[in-house]
Amino acid sequence: MKKKECIAMLLAGGQGSRLGALTKKVAKPAVSFGGKYKIIDFSLSNCANSGIDTVGVLTQYRPFILNSYISSGKSWDLSGREGGIFILPPYATESGGQWYAGTADSVYQNIEFMDIYDSEYVLILSGDHLYSMNYQDMLREHINNNADLTVSVIPVEWKEATRFGIITSDEEGKIVKFTEKPKKPDSNLASMGIYIFKKKVLVKALIEDSKNENSSHDFGKNIIPKLLEEGKRLFCYQFNGFWRDVGTIPEYYDTNMSFLSHNPPFELDEVESQVMSNSNIYPPQYIGADSKLSSCIVSNACYVLGEAVHSVLSTGCYVGEGASVRDSILLPGARVEPGAVVRRAILGDNCVIESGVVIGSEDPEDEITVIGNNRVMKAK
Repeated sequence: MKKKECIAMLLAGGQGSRLGALTKKVAKPAVSFGGKYKIIDFSLSNCANSGIDTVGVLTQYRPFILNSYISSGKSWDLSGREGGIFILPPYATESGGQWYAGTADSVYQNIEFMDIYDSEYVLILSGDHLYSMNYQDMLREHINNNADLTVSVIPVEWKEATRFGIITSDEEGKIVKFTEKPKKPDSNLASMGIYIFKKKVLVKALIEDSKNENSSHDFGKNIIPKLLEEGKRLFCYQFNGFWRDVGTIPEYYDTNMSFLSHNPPFELDEVESQVMSNSNIYPPQYIGADSKLSSCIVSNACYVLGEAVHSVLSTGCYVGEGASVRDSILLPGARVEPGAVVRRAILGDNCVIESGVVIGSEDPEDEITVIGNNRVMKAK
């Protein structure tokens, strides 16, 4: 098999419990976003657009929907003979089986997969972040610095720095300190959870970490601090584009809404950085002659007869005649029956708002209303 310069290991097993009803039965990377996408589409598309053609996707929490969605990887042009997408769930060995114990442990359990391709470098990614990035730029900087590990960082507001793993670096970009969620940060460079390792350095660190019973087996808490302690060459790569970890309902809602503006965070269909998805197989949307649409994303297979304003309508949604949807996000298959009203709400996959039902509030001070997947809201 042809030797790879760099392969990717994409961590996609997280539950995303802070998203509440949206992740009750689906892993966070499989949650829909922006109409026809799922959150994992962004990392997969970044790999494809960066020429990283071999991606191991490490799944764990409720993996069925995610596995089915990814399928062969063809939708992201990641299905070639010499590479492709590979689903890597936890598995049993002669000594038994267990869930991944942490981010580092999940990669450790798949060292054999990395050995198959024998790449010189390994890119570690999270499957639940939204951003557009060419990993080749980061890889070139990693190689030029002869780094053992490069951590992608992004400047954040100082008041937000306590929420992240914070990198302190010298003038050359060499990392001198890594602090997980510091109470008094001395830097505002936040780790994005994107790492490039020399493969030999990564494998050695993972094996040693696996033997440490006191370790959390986590890259941020254990692997990076240990490599720093050993005096390895650790550098940061500063990214200045848009990046979000949509870990809460308000963050998820606000980020979706930002793509409805005249100045979105980035163009989803830019030729060189296009976000690809597995939703293009659906038929086109139908917009009724008497419908009223304004500032909306309307995805494939939607059927709109009523009003939709400043809203995201995901694949296969239905808005009936006389229904009104404003400032809301409808996830795939959601139905708003004739005469129903939806305001500042997130409707889960395949949920139904029956005729005459009013959901949500127009008051921006009120919490965003979230209706879980497959719920039916009946008229009283």
